[in-house]
Amino acid sequence: MEEQEIDLIELAQKVWAERKLIFKWCGIAAVIGVVVAFSIPREYKTSVTLAPELRSKSNTGNMGTLAAMAGINLANSTGEDALSPDLYPDIINSTPFLTELFDVQVEDIKATYKATLYDYLGEHQRSSWWSMILSAPFKALGWVMSLFKDQPEEDDRVLDPFKLTQDEANIAEALSQRISVAVDKKTGIATISVTMQDPLVSATLTDTVMVKLQNYITDYRTNKAKHDLLFTEKLNSEAKADYYAAQKKYADYVDGNQNVILQSRLTEQERLRNEMSLAYNIYNQVAQQLQMAKAKVQEITPVYTVVQPATVPLRPDKPNKVMILIGFVFLAGVGSVGWILFVKDLIRSWKKEENNVRARNI
Repeated sequence: MEEQEIDLIELAQKVWAERKLIFKWCGIAAVIGVVVAFSIPREYKTSVTLAPELRSKSNTGNMGTLAAMAGINLANSTGEDALSPDLYPDIINSTPFLTELFDVQVEDIKATYKATLYDYLGEHQRSSWWSMILSAPFKALGWVMSLFKDQPEEDDRVLDPFKLTQDEANIAEALSQRISVAVDKKTGIATISVTMQDPLVSATLTDTVMVKLQNYITDYRTNKAKHDLLFTEKLNSEAKADYYAAQKKYADYVDGNQNVILQSRLTEQERLRNEMSLAYNIYNQVAQQLQMAKAKVQEITPVYTVVQPATVPLRPDKPNKVMILIGFVFLAGVGSVGWILFVKDLIRSWKKEENNVRARNI
């Protein structure tokens, strides 16, 4: 213990003797940290919290309660809704969903420009100075290669999610990295977050993504019910037309055969009356089915509760300038202490050994 204490005191004295070097390195690192912190563009993050309605056909009882306590959602396996909240991240990061956001109109907080989201991500993004320097050779190489290629005409090109261009694929990839969804498996509450370099663009896109996700889920759940409703409406129109035609045919026959006692005419009148009654019964049944189909669409339409709506962020989410400065100073301090205690002595021992070898050779 005495030797260990002496060694620690000796190391501390050695570090204290070189304190000017440590302060110098930390000062240089602080300046570099400030430059780096202010060179990184600001990013603003907007989040919304959405509580979807979960439907289930069967009641799982105690099993469902125990599964919820364990963080397991049984709605996907027991409910009628195959689109569980766990799939929300996959939906938002899918290519069709991302390409639908390309035409969203956005405006910066200072109202200096208005553009589509595609143009905003492609032309109005700031980057750090070192990334511009590193990408300059690749841009120059791409420009030189473009001189020897025929440029395709893209003025009349229609966006095709099945076949994206390189620029469209890059924008979609950049957009997917800026949109994130976190789902609480116990409650099913989804938190949608969007990070952009402008606070107003971030809030606008967050609200748009939330609405599009709601519409996507609503269309998925009500798709079959809406198809059934359209088919029932078609049957209702046909049944109505058939009933009106049978009614008119019966009325015309009665008007043209008044005061007639022939049995054949009475039989024909009875047949037309029966056809009119049958057409009315069919029309009545189809009309009831139509009302039920409308009620079914309304019943299965999901209801969402927006726990936390989108608001324009007032402070940037990143970069964290204080943490960057502390990180640079800490690394400089650790590096300088390591240089003093280990590297410096190691270099001295190497030089001493080389001098001894030279002396022996002489």
